[in-house]
Amino acid sequence: VGKRKAQIAAITQSSGDLILNVDSDTTLAPDVVSKLALKMRDPAVGAAMGQLKASNQKDTWLTRLIDMEYWLACNEERAAQARFGAVMCCCGPCAMYRRSAMLSLLDQYETQLYRGKPSDFGEDRHLTILMLSAGFRTEYVPSAIAATVVPDTIGIYLRQQLRWARSTFRDTLLALPVLPGLDRYLTLDAIGQNVGLLLLALSVLTGIGEFALTATLPWWTILVIGSMTLVRCSVAAYRARELRFLGFALHTLVNIFLLIPLKAYALCTLSNS
Repeated sequence: VGKRKAQIAAITQSSGDLILNVDSDTTLAPDVVSKLALKMRDPAVGAAMGQLKASNQKDTWLTRLIDMEYWLACNEERAAQARFGAVMCCCGPCAMYRRSAMLSLLDQYETQLYRGKPSDFGEDRHLTILMLSAGFRTEYVPSAIAATVVPDTIGIYLRQQLRWARSTFRDTLLALPVLPGLDRYLTLDAIGQNVGLLLLALSVLTGIGEFALTATLPWWTILVIGSMTLVRCSVAAYRARELRFLGFALHTLVNIFLLIPLKAYALCTLSNS
């Protein structure tokens, strides 16, 4: 019957104060439970997630790229959101929830609809937004390490990203009423994540248009995108103290030629399961 129904069955039969959600392909460090539980001592915290890494990082160039993508998602995006008490998506591979808060939200969680049909993906993001709408904080614990298996081929990766993109678009709409009650940074974050993608897509389309109409390469567009990529990767390499993050520049090409078209398709097919 799917992940959501299975979660609800487990939660209703549980008895502990805290619930730990772990994906089946995830291995936890020995101290994950204690570190997340320490953060949950604050009764205002409804959920906390750990840091995700790729357990199969060394398998292919793609798994190496995804491992860096996870580091950036956790230690830039989630870490910044956590400074303002509202991680917008506590990821499924390693997330701890307050049971009493979850019980009060289970009916809403179970009956989520999109255009009249039951929602059958995006459980992690939806549950996190329900926690925030109920007035709880959501946190990130970087020292709680969870290693999870990531896609090792482009086909599997794109199917995963399509599912995630639909979930993000759906639940961004759901989160809009919640944002005014959170710190103003979270509104800026939501705008930046969506407008930034739109600006990149417009830049690429403008460059393609210039090339089609004038038969000249859009050097200015290429220079700006390349410069921003170099800055981002250099900052990540400095913060992580790892030169391998300079190689994350390859993700810009994956983003432009694969993920932007995929996200446009996801936006046009939000009703698909």
